[in-house]
Amino acid sequence: MLGYIAKRLLSALPVLALVSIMVFLLIHLAPGDPASLIAGRMASPEQVERIRLEMGFDEPLLTQYFEWIRAILNGDFGLSVYYDKPVLELMSQRLEPSISLALGTLLVAITIALPSGIVGALYKGRWPDLSVMAFSSVGFSIPVFVVAYCMIYLLSVRADLFPIQGYRPIGEGIGPWLQHIVLPCLSLGLVFSALIARITRAALVEVLAQDYIKAARAKGLPTGVILFSHALRNAAVPIVTVIGSSFVLLIGGVVVTETVFNIPGLGRLVVGAISQRDFPVIQGVIVVFATVYILINLCIDLFYTVIDPRIRY
Repeated sequence: MLGYIAKRLLSALPVLALVSIMVFLLIHLAPGDPASLIAGRMASPEQVERIRLEMGFDEPLLTQYFEWIRAILNGDFGLSVYYDKPVLELMSQRLEPSISLALGTLLVAITIALPSGIVGALYKGRWPDLSVMAFSSVGFSIPVFVVAYCMIYLLSVRADLFPIQGYRPIGEGIGPWLQHIVLPCLSLGLVFSALIARITRAALVEVLAQDYIKAARAKGLPTGVILFSHALRNAAVPIVTVIGSSFVLLIGGVVVTETVFNIPGLGRLVVGAISQRDFPVIQGVIVVFATVYILINLCIDLFYTVIDPRIRY
């Protein structure tokens, strides 16, 4: 197992190298002078020159790349042009809201999706299954912002159960944090639960049709034993895959939800950086996302061996 982990980490290095090259060239692929692009059209020649010197654009391109990589390996992602703060500090400030939203959304999605998928598979072709399939189709087709505004109207405006917008750090207390994070997680979780429920149902339907399941039923084993001891474990690989992939997508793809609920997460940071031409922030966030994605995929692959002993590396 340790050899496999080392092999996977080594195989991830070329991917990270390619991502770093593409991210580094992001600013240089745009037409015009990178310093002028960052400074904006209203900047004076002195301001443009200052940015060129501060960001090292006067150096050869290869030298710039290796200096940038060296700085990242030392934990230095550069200085934000717009905020005039270290990029790592900005990302650390926005990390908690995004992680809270991602984990809370996954919890809501799994809580809804797994029972729904199991019920759909057990009652294939009957009204519970048709209801699950209808929920999956509708849930994944409705835009996130529509679900969010409906939840705000029902649970905030009408029922007055949750605040409409804003975020409170967990350091200010569990109560205020939960009050502000439940509604966004519920809104986004309903959308992601539709996808996970469909994958769960499809995987279980395939497993429940296998001969060993029929043999277990013929022996008179209870449905619960067949489901949890045999079917779910063998159907878990695609389910775990979609859950792990959803977590990665949630960290960087919750821009709409963060905007609707005014949550200061990484998604809004990137959107603001794009509009402000803050390339150091864009580059830093993309590199972090790529690293997290590779590590999560590694964890998923390792978890496969736990849920399915037939898989060996």
